[in-house]
Amino acid sequence: MASLKQTTVREPQSVKGFALHTGANVTLTVKPALANSGYVFKRIDLPDEPTVTAHIDHVKQVERATTLGEGSVKIHTVEHLLSALRGCGIDNASIELDANEPPIGDGSGLIFIELLEKAGKQELDAIVAEFELHEPVRVTGRDGAYLIAWPSDRFEVSCTNANHLGKHTQFRTWNPETGNYAKEIARARTFVFYEEVQPLMEKGLIKGGSLENAVVIRGDAILSREPLRYEDEFVRHKILDIIGDLSLFPARLKAHIYAVKPSHGLNVELAREIYKQYKQRQSQRMPFEQQLFGDGGMDTTDIMKILPHRPPFLLVDRILGFEGDNKIVGQKAVTMNEPFFPGHFPGHPVMPGVLQVEAMAQVASILVCRASGVAGKIGYFMSADKVKWRKPVLPGDTLIIEVELTRSRGKVARAYGVCRVKNEIVSEGELMFGLVDP
Repeated sequence: MASLKQTTVREPQSVKGFALHTGANVTLTVKPALANSGYVFKRIDLPDEPTVTAHIDHVKQVERATTLGEGSVKIHTVEHLLSALRGCGIDNASIELDANEPPIGDGSGLIFIELLEKAGKQELDAIVAEFELHEPVRVTGRDGAYLIAWPSDRFEVSCTNANHLGKHTQFRTWNPETGNYAKEIARARTFVFYEEVQPLMEKGLIKGGSLENAVVIRGDAILSREPLRYEDEFVRHKILDIIGDLSLFPARLKAHIYAVKPSHGLNVELAREIYKQYKQRQSQRMPFEQQLFGDGGMDTTDIMKILPHRPPFLLVDRILGFEGDNKIVGQKAVTMNEPFFPGHFPGHPVMPGVLQVEAMAQVASILVCRASGVAGKIGYFMSADKVKWRKPVLPGDTLIIEVELTRSRGKVARAYGVCRVKNEIVSEGELMFGLVDP
């Protein structure tokens, strides 16, 4: 079976509305993103427009919604948007907001499905990262709630919302291969029990809640502006939430999820336990980046046959692998013996950001030299745009350097580079450089 290509949206599109829990009036814009960037939220209402990547390590709260955060920056109620992105088969997107929570729409994923249909979809020149579960994973909650992830060759969810729903107890199995997310899952609205409304309001939640964006269950009665959209709308919405919360796992998951009384807390806990298995397998096998980009690694001796740089200014130790002629992943082990540490904040050693950019350029130069069949060239910077340093790089860190050529003509090339530590972006930027003789 041919490998799937990653995707992103084709063009920027925006939607406006009120947020469910904070009640804020918000404009959300989804924009194209580069391969392997995942889903990145940007708070354009804050100074420096900080970003938060949708990753399981960034979950901060799970009460009635899933909240992401880095430092003091938070994004509330991300699950419906993430579910729509994953359900539509979009792997990478830049998501800009002028408030701290996406709009709720009618309480379903429909507002985001319509947004993504307008934005369109395009393939990227990169392979989708997939993880096939090898051992069952189980998490349990209160009152008999549990989730089990079982090894499978595809993603599938079997869910029941059996609780104190009485006659509204429902069951459904769904998978994206035989099902239609937009028609069967996305339109299912969120629901709440009448008895829970006042306690949630007292906690400062559902400030934007109304019968316009939620179904209220009171005993056997349903309070709603319109009839139920499906006979089993409640369990379909639970599946919507599971898809959204599990998209925080950093690869497309192959597993059959069995869910009884699921919640955001249990969904996230399951994602964390699967992530532990994922990281354990990473440590036992070749690095995930090498799995993704294929064989063809290079050690320092091989690198010095291509680049004229030498220690201490050779800033890449290994090339983990290539994908075709336009993607490469390198590695730099940052040790306490680096010559820049004694003079760069000696009391708090930090790798200079400009050297991270230089490392990206060196890795990019290897890719260009390899593709053109030349060696010994020097990559001279012509420009560096949209460079951001997100987190400090410290002694003991291992820098994973990912570079994608976006344009190459003759001896001039453009590239987008990302440096990661423990799968978190620490720096990134767009580079233009020329290859010249030393």
